[in-house]
Amino acid sequence: MLQGMHRDEVPVEVLADVVRAVGAEVTLLGRLPGGVNAGAVRVQLAGRADAVLKAVPRTHPGQLDETLRSQRVVAHMRGRGYPTPAWLGVGATPTHVWHLMDFVDAVPAPELTPALVEQLMEIIELQAGQATEDYDHWGYAWRVATGQEPAVAGLSRYSAVVSALVERLRLACADVPAPHEAPDMVHTDLNPSNVLVRDGAVVSVVDIVNAGSGTRATDLTTLQWHTFQDPLDGVRGRLWTRILELVGWEWAAALAATQILLQLEWPIRLGRHDLVADVVERGHRTLDELNGLR
Repeated sequence: MLQGMHRDEVPVEVLADVVRAVGAEVTLLGRLPGGVNAGAVRVQLAGRADAVLKAVPRTHPGQLDETLRSQRVVAHMRGRGYPTPAWLGVGATPTHVWHLMDFVDAVPAPELTPALVEQLMEIIELQAGQATEDYDHWGYAWRVATGQEPAVAGLSRYSAVVSALVERLRLACADVPAPHEAPDMVHTDLNPSNVLVRDGAVVSVVDIVNAGSGTRATDLTTLQWHTFQDPLDGVRGRLWTRILELVGWEWAAALAATQILLQLEWPIRLGRHDLVADVVERGHRTLDELNGLR
């Protein structure tokens, strides 16, 4: 019996492809908890330890190549002591792209604590100078922050309140120069649901499907977005200090703007209008904090 899922949630063709790739029978055990893990299924490999299977529909050409890129990033970073599960296989069917990774006996962080943030800051330092794939998130951030990415170009039309925030971000980033290099490995989605913990300690960082190159200050900025609630005000200061050390004020503003604009884009695109006001409030607070450090 599958726990909390229907058998047809994992297409038969995907399971057959996994079996061919790993050379072992696969038994579905159940869906894993967590927002990002909604598509992650715990499986049992015959004669081996449990694993996690993620299969996503094909949406664009090159999707398999992108997943193979992520597999290379994982292998490289694990060799540097980065705590992320090994990938056991990658494959594709005409309708889906999948990857299989080791199962980690831990749960997504229900919330960040000062101790978890400190641990994650140390983990992010392992990314320094470890760019191995030409997939530049720093250049992308520059295009987002300066209004050149189509995905965020129309946000001002949503409402006067959003337009005022977008204009404030544009002014803060008007003179930010394009980056000349992208030396670090970047996760790009370091939110609590991608941090697995056990007994108050970070055990693993997962969902490295969009990893690439850039500045690790990107991940510090993402982490900071999730530290607005008490008792995390102290670690926000630590995060700002480290971001400013790495990239300076102008680029700290650009990375913050990128985070804010992308956090605005997805609820607006998906019609989650109830989330927009909180993003706007956080966005202004972020800029207020940064201006206070100038």
